[in-house]
Amino acid sequence: MSPRTRVFLVVSSLAAGVAIATIGGTLLLSRGQSASGTEPVALRAGRPPLVLDLGVRTDREATVLRRAAVLYRRGRQREARTDFERYDSVEAQVGAALARWPQGSLAALEGLARAHPRSGLVRLHLGLVLLWSRRDTDALAQWRVVGRVDPDSPAAIEAENLLHPSYFRGRPVFVPGFPAPAALGRLSPAQELAFLARRARGRDPHAKLLYGVALQRLGRPVSAEREFRAAATLSPHDPEARVAAAVGLFDKSQPARAFSRLGPLVNVFPHAATVRFHLGLLLLWLGRVDEAKRQLRLARADAPRSTLGLEANRFLKRLEGIGTK
Repeated sequence: MSPRTRVFLVVSSLAAGVAIATIGGTLLLSRGQSASGTEPVALRAGRPPLVLDLGVRTDREATVLRRAAVLYRRGRQREARTDFERYDSVEAQVGAALARWPQGSLAALEGLARAHPRSGLVRLHLGLVLLWSRRDTDALAQWRVVGRVDPDSPAAIEAENLLHPSYFRGRPVFVPGFPAPAALGRLSPAQELAFLARRARGRDPHAKLLYGVALQRLGRPVSAEREFRAAATLSPHDPEARVAAAVGLFDKSQPARAFSRLGPLVNVFPHAATVRFHLGLLLLWLGRVDEAKRQLRLARADAPRSTLGLEANRFLKRLEGIGTK
């Protein structure tokens, strides 16, 4: 197993919640090859992945669509299509289009893209169907559109994963160094989100940070960054708020945006474990293991018994023996 693969497994297991789903198409992209789609070529084996993310919804439609998505993953396309066709939401129509594969999926998704030009979910799946049709260049073009038309969505995160396969999946999630309200432990996911949203409407920066983390985990990076930025505006001398605002800027196409804000905080808050910890986290996302480990050791040294100090130690134990050299 290569060092990078081992780091990937560590990051995936420790940074819980950063990946919404697994897409199998990343490694299928042809390097340096342009496929126009005009030549009669064979379809790729299997079927395109279906990536439906229904957040914390628990309504009847969401339950049926989740069941249909499981049926699709298990190869039971006819049963899945029957369930998807019970509803006319965009999610249901995308699922029904995939369940038709290979007959009519592409035409159905092209029609949905015309009807819903700003739906990242539609364009993500149109790209996947194009990829499975061996039209790689067209697939990449669709995924690039997702981040422009629907940036605050799980689809945008998935499209970013496909466009930047050399980075780890998802985005780094801010890790608060302070405890969450005890009341959260008694709530369902939907109630928890509503609770955090209500608290974030006030002027408590930590409430905004916690709501921002929840939004990150739901694949809402733009909304999360907005909450983090508001917290930093309210409390510019709070290292937690300033660090979160920097982490919220992470973008795989421009990672320097986050680092340019986070790096200088080392001098502003020289003994705040959150700065070093999140520098280490972002460096891991870029595969810079040795420098990440150095930052995590500094975070642990700054506050060895704190939440972030203990978390840094957990990362370091899992990363023992792994390096980029």
